[in-house]
Amino acid sequence: SSEGNVLLIDEVDKADEEFEALLLEILSEFQVSIPELGVRKAVVKPLVILTSNNSREIGDALKRRCLHLYIPFPDAKLEREIIKARVPEISKKLQVQLVDFVQGLRELDLKKLPAISETIDWARTLIILNADELNQDLAKSTLNVLLKHQQDIEVVQKEVPRLVMASDG
Repeated sequence: SSEGNVLLIDEVDKADEEFEALLLEILSEFQVSIPELGVRKAVVKPLVILTSNNSREIGDALKRRCLHLYIPFPDAKLEREIIKARVPEISKKLQVQLVDFVQGLRELDLKKLPAISETIDWARTLIILNADELNQDLAKSTLNVLLKHQQDIEVVQKEVPRLVMASDG
């Protein structure tokens, strides 16, 4: 397009080194070589956004071509506001308990800490289950919505009593 485009390359850390080499060509020359078609060059340089979850280290050559922006997890106040905006039907009590539970959970040594999207999914799940408040049984039976790795679920199962009690303030 002559107006410009945005190219989003999500979770670049999950790509292999060959893909990283292709990205270097794209970001250096804003062109790509395709054996069957030849060289394709951008008419207008696109805005390129790369995302990474740091599951592996990105090569130095690629990092040099990027600006780095770290986005931390939201604090409890902001996370409650996000949950209320995305799941407006949630009760104030459940919203506070859920966010406090997740905030405490993020202090644990887990393979993958739950992001805000998992907190939203968990809130929606608890609403579907007609939950008004968080208790140990409910937390344990729905951890699979919040956590994506079985070993994380096993670690958190042991912490549920403490996390639920802490979320009751």
